[in-house]
Amino acid sequence: MSIQDPHNFRARLSRLDSCVVADALDRLKLPGAVLGLQRVSTDHKLVGPVITVKLERADGRLAERHLCTGAIEAANPGDIIVVEHHARNDCAGWGGLLSYAARIRHVGGVIVDGMCRDVDDSRRMDFPVFARGVVPTTARGRVIETAFNTQVTVGSVIVNPHDWVIADGSGVVFLAHNDAALVLEEAERLTARETLLIAEIDKGTPVSQVMSAVYEHMLRKE
Repeated sequence: MSIQDPHNFRARLSRLDSCVVADALDRLKLPGAVLGLQRVSTDHKLVGPVITVKLERADGRLAERHLCTGAIEAANPGDIIVVEHHARNDCAGWGGLLSYAARIRHVGGVIVDGMCRDVDDSRRMDFPVFARGVVPTTARGRVIETAFNTQVTVGSVIVNPHDWVIADGSGVVFLAHNDAALVLEEAERLTARETLLIAEIDKGTPVSQVMSAVYEHMLRKE
């Protein structure tokens, strides 16, 4: 099931959160949720299509360009830059000047599967950054960009350009492009059901009964 209207898709996905999207993926037996990534700058939710960057150890190699600059210049407004940065945890795969340039280009935010730096700068700019942690050390001479807009791995999830992502205070969840519309519909169904369950709690239904209904719903194949 393909995405017919990306603007409408973004609006609908923005009304959800990462948890219900992860629940939808579980129901559909699809991968997508990534563990261990967290907000390091703003409290903004990220929702958008991804543009990817792959970093590797420099090992004496010279970079063709400064890391992530190609992705920033290629990004459309609202795109989310996703950086595979597994090679080293003693240096940053994203920094303050990149945040500044990305903000000027109206990039929605960045997700680094690894370390970043200059988070105070990103906070002052109100630019959203998600990462595994923060270090002060530069990437220069340590890692290089080897590709962008290519398949990358984030946690255990394979991510391709034009996949979608939702990231908030609970974590980061990717939606493969070909599955995204189906996942969104399932997540909206789960959200509607949760609204009904909240109404039951408001009416005084014991929470044990409400949660039992949730469990029974999860076991049913619908």
